[in-house]
Amino acid sequence: MTQPPTFRPRDSGDAWVEGPNGDRYWGLFGAAGLLVIDRERGILLQHRAEWSHFGGTWGLPGGARHEHESALEAALREAGEEAAVPEDAVRPLFESVLDLGYWSYTTVAVEVTRPFEPQITDPESLDLQWIALDRVLDLPLHPRFEESWPQLRSRL
Repeated sequence: MTQPPTFRPRDSGDAWVEGPNGDRYWGLFGAAGLLVIDRERGILLQHRAEWSHFGGTWGLPGGARHEHESALEAALREAGEEAAVPEDAVRPLFESVLDLGYWSYTTVAVEVTRPFEPQITDPESLDLQWIALDRVLDLPLHPRFEESWPQLRSRL
């Protein structure tokens, strides 16, 4: 098992937020993930490193938002950092927000406009795969992604 990288905040948003019930969420300014759909290959999912929050599960590339960063900017930046998703190869479709009052997560759905191959570009991923829509629930999913998947799929 790989060890987590030494933590060094990259920006002011890199920290945990603790909720009233002791739940912890990453990102002082919330977080965002990129739901990339390729109509031929399915959606791009990230197999999360074991040391990460809900490690070993599959979810979207994403992470903490920087201060004053839009959800779209954050999701594109994080997916670029984690999976080499080129910004010029996708176009926005919609956003879906989970707002807990003290923390929020925005799923930014985008459609592929030109094919690309994702690449593992940081230690947060064990694997990256294009998964057919009807196979997504076959994987052990990040719990929050699993909860949101039926609604997200209906919008795709």
